[in-house]
Amino acid sequence: MTHPETTVLVVDDDFRVASVHVGFVEAVAGFRVVGQAGSAAEALRQARDLRPDLVLMDVYLPDGDGLEVVRQLLADPDPATAPGAAPAVIVISAANDLATVRRAVQLGALHYLVKPFGFAELAERLTNFRQAQERIAALGDAASQDDVNRLFDLLRPAATPPAEEGRRLAPTLQTVLDAVTARRTDVSAQEIATAIGISRTTAQRALTQLEQSGLVRLELRYGSTGRPEHRYVARTRRAR
Repeated sequence: MTHPETTVLVVDDDFRVASVHVGFVEAVAGFRVVGQAGSAAEALRQARDLRPDLVLMDVYLPDGDGLEVVRQLLADPDPATAPGAAPAVIVISAANDLATVRRAVQLGALHYLVKPFGFAELAERLTNFRQAQERIAALGDAASQDDVNRLFDLLRPAATPPAEEGRRLAPTLQTVLDAVTARRTDVSAQEIATAIGISRTTAQRALTQLEQSGLVRLELRYGSTGRPEHRYVARTRRAR
């Protein structure tokens, strides 16, 4: 049985960061981004107009607190909304203080990802969420305790076996690679630095290492004068 796509609204006040997250989401099978908002007011409007299945919600927004938006969405005070139509929410934020994390949990957020995070971290949570939704649809009107346990297990990120951990890239390298992979076109060190919140020097050093490892390809863009600009494309980037 083919299940409909899971629709997603991406909320972030920085459109460059939002574009990276959009790329991450659309690289996961079964997911489609239906909206992108940069403010609390726009997030509420789009969520109520578009009725996404899932919202990726930033905390720091120019006109308000993203967690207040979460509270309103999950409370779902709109009388025109059918019961159970409130979206699931994954909070994505640079805020890592326990008070903010605790409030997100209390409000009912499905997960909380601290920026910058890599594609693999988000993809795992998206895939688990979709599998849980498919399992719920298959259960019908009632669930046994075993069914409930399996659903909650699906929503927990799997532990990484120690043998696999050693083969992973360093966190910064992985985050840079994920950001390059998510882009539809070539990208510069400055663009990556801005998108994921690191210095240009750090981004350039990471891109050089990734290029030497064969994970990204260096392309030179020549202008009318001066040195050529270094641009990078992930060798694993999917054709779109």
